[in-house]
This record gives sequence, C-alpha cells and structure tokens, in this order.
Amino acid sequence: MSSGRGTGMAVTPLHEWFTRSAEAHPDRVALEAADAVLTYRELRSAADGLAKALARAGLKPGDRVALLARRSPMTYAGYLATLLAGAVVVPLNPAFPEARNAAVTARAGARTVLDDGALSPVLPPSPGTVEADTAYILFTSGSTGTPKGVPITHGNVASYLECNIRRYRAGPGDRLTQTFDLTFDPSVFDMFVSWGSGATLVVPTPEDVRDPVGFVTRRGITHWFSVPSVVSLARRMRRLTPGGMPGLRCSLFAGEQLTTDQASAWSVAAPASRIENLYGPTELTVTCTGYQLPPNRARWPGTANGTVPIGVCYPHLEHVVLGGDGSRAAEGELCVRGGQRFGGYLDPTDNIGRFVRFDPLDDRPADVVDDVSVTPDFWYRTGDRVRLTDDGGLVHLGRLDAQVQVHGYRVELGEVEATLRGHPKISDAVVLPNDTELRAVYTGAPSTTGELSEWLHRRLPAYMIPRRYHHVEVLPLNPNGKIDRRGLAAMTLPPT
Repeated sequence: MSSGRGTGMAVTPLHEWFTRSAEAHPDRVALEAADAVLTYRELRSAADGLAKALARAGLKPGDRVALLARRSPMTYAGYLATLLAGAVVVPLNPAFPEARNAAVTARAGARTVLDDGALSPVLPPSPGTVEADTAYILFTSGSTGTPKGVPITHGNVASYLECNIRRYRAGPGDRLTQTFDLTFDPSVFDMFVSWGSGATLVVPTPEDVRDPVGFVTRRGITHWFSVPSVVSLARRMRRLTPGGMPGLRCSLFAGEQLTTDQASAWSVAAPASRIENLYGPTELTVTCTGYQLPPNRARWPGTANGTVPIGVCYPHLEHVVLGGDGSRAAEGELCVRGGQRFGGYLDPTDNIGRFVRFDPLDDRPADVVDDVSVTPDFWYRTGDRVRLTDDGGLVHLGRLDAQVQVHGYRVELGEVEATLRGHPKISDAVVLPNDTELRAVYTGAPSTTGELSEWLHRRLPAYMIPRRYHHVEVLPLNPNGKIDRRGLAAMTLPPT
C-alpha cells in the first residue's frame, strides 16, 4: 500500500509534534483529565516510562497495541508511549462489547493490550497488512457485518496537522476540548493540534458535554470541537444560554450534517466565536473540507436541505465530483486524493470498488478500480453525494449507499442487519434510519424488544442498536424484486 503522499518530503512522526512542544514548553499544562493536571514535562515522563515498559515486554517497531481508550491520564500517556515505541495504536472503546473489542484486537493483529498503563499480552499476534509508517488503525462499520480496519500513516497525519494548526492559530495558552472518544478519528485533532501547538487538552465528562456553556466558561475553553447533535441536546436541556460563552474563539463541528438552525443556536451562545462545519471520512484522515460561516448572520448561505455547506477541500488535497456515468458533474459522488488519503484497508479485499482512476485533464469518465492494490494517483470514493455551489464549494446531500451517521458514528446498516440475522429466531432483517435512531424490521419468530436489544448489546456498540423492532411475516418487495425499504420506512414510522 501507499500513503498517497507522493511529496518526497521528510515526515514529522505523530509523537514528535508532542515532543517538540514538550521541549519548548515543559512547564505548561498539556493535559487536564479526570481531575488530574499534567504539564508537558510530566506527561512526557509518563509516556517515556510506558514506552520503556512496552520495550521490556518485547514490543517491536511496527507491532500493534490495542489501547483501552479510557478518559484517564494514563490512557493519553499510553497513546503517546505506543507511538514513541514505534508501534501502532489500535484504540478500543471500553464501553463496547467485549466480543467486538476482541474481534477488533484480533483483526488488527495486536500484540499487546494496554489498559490504563497495565500491559496484557495477546497471543498469537497476526501480521495483518499495514505500511511501515502506520501511526494508528481505526475500525469503521462494515457492510458485510465485519468492521473494516483503516490504517492511517504518520505522513497522512502530518499533512493534516500542518494545515490545521495554522488554520486555527492554536498555541500556548489556548485550551482545546476533547469531546470525541479515541475510537473516533476527530480525537486526533483534539490531541495533536493541542500538543503540536503547545496548547492544553481539556477532557470533559459526559455531563460536561451536555452542558457546554458551563464547561466552556468554567474551564476557559478557547477551541470547541464536537458533533452537531451536542448542540441539539444542549438546546433541548436549555443549556445554551445567550452570550454564555463570550471567551470561546473557535467552534468546530464534524461527524454529522450541521444544520443552519444548530449553527444559529450555537452562535447566540458564543457570539465571538468563528463557527466552522468540517467534513471528512476516516479514510481521508479526520477532515478534508471546511466552511467558515460569515460573522454577519445575514450573509449565511441558504441551502435546499437546511445544512451548512462543507466548503472546499484543504489546499494540499484534490477533489472531484463524479456523476453516475463517472464524468464530472455539478452533483454526484465526492472523490478525493492527496496527502491525507489513506493507502488502503487493513484487509485489501475491502479496497475493491472504493477507488477510481480519473485524469482531471482528460474528458474520459473515471474507471472504478476492481483490484486490491492502491496507488497514490487513485481517488478515494467517499460514497457521499454533494452539490457544487456557485463559488466552488460543496454542500453535503447525503449518502449513495446504506451507510448512515448516528451521533457522529459511521454505521453500515448491513453490519447491523447481518448481526440480527445471526439471532436464532430471526430469518431476515432490514434496518432503517430515522433521524438519530435506527429501526429494525425482521421475519421469523416474534421476539420482544428487550430480548433482541439485549442480544445485540452483547455484539455491537450501543449506537448501533435499533430503538424499535417490527415483526412482519414477509419483507415486501418492489417491482424490481428488491426489498422495498421505502415502503418499510413508511410502514414503521412512529405516529405523529
């Protein structure tokens, strides 16, 4: 595989962004988490100690370490220690089912599990397929029922950090939030835009996230980053008081479509803050586009679907919008290449059909790559449908497949369906999205909601569990002989 950089320039490894700040600002605060306050000197010392422990345990450069991603100081030290040891971080969410974490650990070929500073060997490790400079591997929902591993290299992240530290003018004295779980790639922005600039990373509790105004004002936050649904939750709980965050300078949102209504509510609470809508799949390293709303509310753009535009790609990336025939179009699938584009999935068979060959100087339509190999000139197919705006920006219109976002997490409906079909009483199943929740329709023996939900909770993360279950004798078909998902959606909508 290739990282897709193609620049020939020296790459700053992810951990060196932290090390440089630790050398320049040893006594500044690097991390506030779980009531602990650590300076750069103290966090570096903890990370160095863990890195030596990993080496004593036989860890070698390129080995993978499964990191139980708790919101504790030792978890952050463990993340840095793994990188310092030349190994690859594989974050695991401790709230996910043990069976799923075990499967991810095995698929990643992790040699060691690191939990709050304690090491546990995993035998036998499997080699997998990663590039030599891989920094971390994240697992996303897979349409076949198996999570897909996405290796991201130090080169991919270097391109991203160089752009974003400049873009948001972060530096010593700034205080950035860490609302995202470490299994969710915007957490890389949180950690390394902070540590790469000498700023402080401030880790909120779940209650803090539900009360952003209180958290921002109590902790002196200058840069906020979260999923847009946090805005809706805080507003429902009446915790977005007008003018309540006067010191907030920068507000970033990603992971879901940001609506103009959400942005408006946030701007009232943070009148001095720039508000940006960011977009990007894991395969393109956190985010790859951004749109900053004008300070003057009267100049905000209007879109047909009521969402804030996602803007334009970062300057070091290329993008093209391709129609159904593979030609350039004003509306179609967004495809991207450049330094942030990953080099291919952990399982190379997942690469098939996910890339295209396209020459922007040629009028010929793009060719879908039906091969496992990936080269730097290929464009990654995001699967997202976008529309070009008059000024060359982009508006996100939705997905071209059965993938949805639930509270910012990427969910392949096929994975939930495949897991449901494994239930001994279920013959077939269809999962449908409805705003921020999922609904399931199934055939087979009728079961209770509690029974099905409990069964799924042992196998899937909570955000992938349907809230409603509907039993039918037969799944209806449309005239083409396919399952009539639209008809099922209308049939199962809750009454208004």
